Amino acid sequence: MHTAGVVRLSAIAAAAVLLLAACSGSESESAQPTTSSAGQAFTKLPSTGAADTCGPDSGTTMADGVLTIATDNPAYPPWFVDNNPANGNGFEGAVAKTVAEKLGYTGNRVKYVSVPFDQALQPGPKPFDFDINQFTILDERRNSVDFSSPYYAVAQSVVALNDNPAAQADSLADLSGFRLGAQRGSTSLDAIVETLHPNIPAVAFNTNDDAKAALEAGDIDALVVDIPTGFQIAGAQIPGAVLVGQFPRPNEVTEFFGLVLAKGSPLTPCVTAAVDALYADGVLERLADQWLADMAGATILE
Repeated sequence: MHTAGVVRLSAIAAAAVLLLAACSGSESESAQPTTSSAGQAFTKLPSTGAADTCGPDSGTTMADGVLTIATDNPAYPPWFVDNNPANGNGFEGAVAKTVAEKLGYTGNRVKYVSVPFDQALQPGPKPFDFDINQFTILDERRNSVDFSSPYYAVAQSVVALNDNPAAQADSLADLSGFRLGAQRGSTSLDAIVETLHPNIPAVAFNTNDDAKAALEAGDIDALVVDIPTGFQIAGAQIPGAVLVGQFPRPNEVTEFFGLVLAKGSPLTPCVTAAVDALYADGVLERLADQWLADMAGATILE
């Protein structure tokens, strides 16, 4: 197993324990953690058999017999491929497909819809059964939505154009004097404000597309995004862009992505059980190795 894979799996396991402990009134069994290896650190979470209780005949989905999955539009690599979430490609595309299969939904029993990032996190009824869109599990968001257990642990990263002085930063402190940007409502923006404490106010953009355009135009010196997205931007999307480095992890800015559901959704325990089963079977690790860049070589900005 890659070093990055061990870090990723250990972080997911640790997050799962914390999330389980934080859930009151759940039907999950008590955790019995062990620490001898990353695999053994995974604890006994809600029975994966719960995934069998929300199938097409259960009446638990928004549309009878159909599982409706949402994400943003456009949906970018490495999370999705060809802006087509339904093809099951890309890391999140593959996760969504395998979760649906665990619940018993395949073929025309799965429907995909487009929902903007911010709208998915708003309180109230949802036009989806679950949404997958790099949503970080945060306690304050639980007032409005439910989360599954985590399916991926990720750090933030910094991207700059190679001719911008920000590209030469060796530490987080080195970035404090630059004009930094990130998507509005994202934990990337929170990382700038709460961790980097820049001297110049951070710039919030409605979408990552807007943020990338601002980086290309020189309106910001550097862009903060999750590290798989940072690799994609620097490697394929913006000529002359470089991945300056990643935030240290695991630490307080490590993020754990979860599927978003409506508050109190009857599907929440089933979707969580499906994610847990995919973790326990090693499927999440295989999908991450297939679709996401190995982060071990990225500079850590201490």
